Amino acid sequence: MSDAPPIRSRRTGLSVGVWILAGVFLAVFGAVGAWLKHDAPGRSAEPRTEFTANNPPAGLPTALTTGQHLRWSRCTSPPTARKGYDCAAMKAPLDYGKPDGRTIDVALIRRKATGSNARRIGSLVLNFGGPGVSGVSGLPERLNQYKPLLDRYDLVSFDPRGVGATIPVRCGKNADDTGYDGADACAEHSGALLPYIGTSHTARDLDLMRYLLGDERLHYFGVSYGTALGAVYAHLYPSHVGRLVLEASVDPTENLDEEQVSQVKAVQAAFDRFAAHCAARIRQCPTGDGPEEAARRMARLADRLEKTPAPAGGGRNLDADDLAYTVSDYLDLGTDGWSPLAKALTALIDHNDGGPLSKGADDIGSADRAATPRDSSRAARVAITCADSSLRPDFERLDRDKARVKAASPVFGAAWSTGVYLCYDWPFDGERATPQVNADGAAPVLVVGGTGDPTTPYPGARHMARALGDGVGVLLTAEEEGHGTYPQNRCVAEAVDKYLRTGRTPAVGTVCRGSMS
Repeated sequence: MSDAPPIRSRRTGLSVGVWILAGVFLAVFGAVGAWLKHDAPGRSAEPRTEFTANNPPAGLPTALTTGQHLRWSRCTSPPTARKGYDCAAMKAPLDYGKPDGRTIDVALIRRKATGSNARRIGSLVLNFGGPGVSGVSGLPERLNQYKPLLDRYDLVSFDPRGVGATIPVRCGKNADDTGYDGADACAEHSGALLPYIGTSHTARDLDLMRYLLGDERLHYFGVSYGTALGAVYAHLYPSHVGRLVLEASVDPTENLDEEQVSQVKAVQAAFDRFAAHCAARIRQCPTGDGPEEAARRMARLADRLEKTPAPAGGGRNLDADDLAYTVSDYLDLGTDGWSPLAKALTALIDHNDGGPLSKGADDIGSADRAATPRDSSRAARVAITCADSSLRPDFERLDRDKARVKAASPVFGAAWSTGVYLCYDWPFDGERATPQVNADGAAPVLVVGGTGDPTTPYPGARHMARALGDGVGVLLTAEEEGHGTYPQNRCVAEAVDKYLRTGRTPAVGTVCRGSMS
């Protein structure tokens, strides 16, 4: 988790890199082709009726719209998708400003609806967060979360630009290296692609995808960073908005630096609640008698690990930054993560064994919570974040911002503070300080926020609902710990599923009780 200037969940970890222009497109063609196998047998007992849309995206050549048809076939990779899933590649312009120019292949995956043709609403497009999270890998991993919706929707996901099999960014020591070796390496290996992988470009891909899937309006479920993508789509295409769920929402009113501060404060608050619970309910609590003592103990532990990292198994060591990131992973699980966190900290503090803490963080996937950055590449995360953000601070401002982040949290501030360097030397300009998300005239969009979310703090959901516009953003509040509340909170799951099935949003001001009630 600590392998680059940090930014958590909605964009922690960091970006991918791209390749030299000629090699890029050949490599992408091979990457996409490798996971397609044609002539897969159908799996439906009833002859399937394919939907057709009549509103192609404006300004694109017919070769990409009416002349393009998705060729779904059995997936050959990832291994988890070989049974029950179809894959396809969608042609899209590299540069929507030059739609007749070079094209790219966007990798798609689909799980067909189980309901009858008469019951099927269309496709529900899923984005699991990041940025940098692969939807092609993510849909099989997270299918159980969304299975109740299969009776009404095909579940569809994709690799966004810069990720997986969709023009992957390369920022390593050479064009084949998937590591992250800094902004200069990104420019060298992926410079031809970096200006075209930001969220607004992927939002335009979504509208082309909507049309080719046969839907007049986009039905979409975005988690964490995926809420930014969904909201940007709503701004660009308000008349094409169908049923959009934005869960664990980012804050569209904050720039990158402001978000760092808000996030680290939220992580600290979640840790304080864990520490209070630990002191009251767990025998021999490793963090002591409450939040203040917990901060002191964690500071001593971080100092120790900074000098001598603890062995964590498999040849790995756990240092002070790793401590902060792994603890925050447990906090993302909400109260489900508290008891395992106490046990893992005990092993580290008493026995200098970083294995349980590190392994537990590795095992924390996204099946039960909003997507974590574990399955994302550092290069893609950096590249997409810096394509979106126009902040390019000078060194004087960097020093001030770093001090501000560090002061915001006694336990996590030091680790989070290096995130201020994320885009300072990025070789291309970013799009905006904050995203445009106002979507006047769009159908109602359901925004879900948890009051104890440590990664996308709850005020962001309030601000997102307001920024979408009057009559558009509808806020559903969950009094829950952890990053993401669907489908763990039954009240949230019922409200979201009802909205996706019927289009009816919950009443304004609806609050779902949960672990913080």
